[in-house]
Amino acid sequence: MAALMLQGTGSDVGKSVLVAGLCRALSNRGLRVRPFKPQNMSNNAAVTEDGGEIGRAQALQALACRVAPHTDMNPVLLKPQADRSSQLVVHGKVRGTLHAGNYREARKALLGEVLTSYHRLAADCDLVVVEGAGSPAEINLRDGDIANMGFARAAQVPVLLVGDIDRGGVIAAVVGTRAVLDADDAAMIRGFLINKFRGDPALFADGYAQIEQRSQWRGYGLIPWLHDAARLPSEDAVVLERHSQSKNGRVLIACPMLPRIANFDDLDPLKLEPGVTLAMIPPGRPLPGDATLVILPGSKATISDLAALRQQGWDIDLLAHHRRGGAVLGICGGYQMLGRTIADPHGIEGPTGSAAGLGLLDVETELTLEKALRPARGIAFGADIQGYEMHMGVTSGPDTATPFAALDTGADGAIARDGRVLGTYLHGLFASTPLRRALLARIGIPSSGVDYAASVDTALDAIAAVLETHVDIPALIALAREAA
Repeated sequence: MAALMLQGTGSDVGKSVLVAGLCRALSNRGLRVRPFKPQNMSNNAAVTEDGGEIGRAQALQALACRVAPHTDMNPVLLKPQADRSSQLVVHGKVRGTLHAGNYREARKALLGEVLTSYHRLAADCDLVVVEGAGSPAEINLRDGDIANMGFARAAQVPVLLVGDIDRGGVIAAVVGTRAVLDADDAAMIRGFLINKFRGDPALFADGYAQIEQRSQWRGYGLIPWLHDAARLPSEDAVVLERHSQSKNGRVLIACPMLPRIANFDDLDPLKLEPGVTLAMIPPGRPLPGDATLVILPGSKATISDLAALRQQGWDIDLLAHHRRGGAVLGICGGYQMLGRTIADPHGIEGPTGSAAGLGLLDVETELTLEKALRPARGIAFGADIQGYEMHMGVTSGPDTATPFAALDTGADGAIARDGRVLGTYLHGLFASTPLRRALLARIGIPSSGVDYAASVDTALDAIAAVLETHVDIPALIALAREAA
């Protein structure tokens, strides 16, 4: 079972992108590679062909390996739905809700299931590239850990530590991690990678040597800033705060950043359109009055996010936008918000009850215990499409008589009588070039026809080429095979 695990000195050091890049580089060398993340926490998820859900990053990493995503690639997924609670997904299926107070104990029981998935995956390939979560330096979380050293020790997988030089203090971050780990955990780390370097590598030669000397770990590479990573779908909501684009005279599409925003990578293909500016609107700012289209995104806590939308005054902005003749698109939870009411009779998101929707679609939604998880294919606005459904809820009402799409599984979504308000449960819709062109044409925006899937694939190859130049990949392969 040849395997290698990437852990980080902290969150957002670039582990997900590096795993994807390594998966593509190793695949390009003719190896059968699989990605694996024991435990992920994210509201950006993908539906697998076997009818489950995994973190979006692992779906991208599967694409980098040129294989279909599978639930074994991310056996434990936590989807935050409140400040202190998360939906627990195991082997792709919902297994209930965990609260901050009981998760530490509950996760100990999950290690066996994590190892089962890992062993199934490893038995079907030449090499597994594993991604950790957070940092092993968070030693207060070590007891019962299944995401970092707990997994590495149980599976006997060698670890590379990734440090982010762009945020500063990378020498202390790597050496300090060594200092706080116990001896057995530290022994699992066999080397380090320094990520997100800008400038002349010679200027960091002494710093690199100092890390090797002080940590007693070997350096396997100094990786430059990976510009092509911006073309990959994002998993962590932190990126939304960094990449809000300026208008630059192009047609403006606005999307409010809801507290429990989910699957916001649905919007990534719009960034490739030269005639479009996609503006992610943070709390504290109004929805722009000159937007042509407002998109209400998916949500992990629809009723709660609807209340937050009203607290921000975005409901007033949205209704004013519609009165001015603007278009509105709701995706999944956003679709539910556009209706008359959302009922939660089973207390799925919190206390039982219901909430008034925005009233822009003549539909009603009832949240249900069964979660719809399935790939979706069909036709919308004359265009062939494929995406996926991932929702807990059934929506009905007069406006569903004019559906958004005709899927293989039946009609989906609704369109208002004025034709300017659209709702759909379909995720991944903008990745379809014909559908993106058709939707943009409805609001008078010409589309470039860029193939989003091809753009992502090209970016993966570009990242892999950089890693081939700046990382000692033959040595990593040899290290991974030590685990076999």
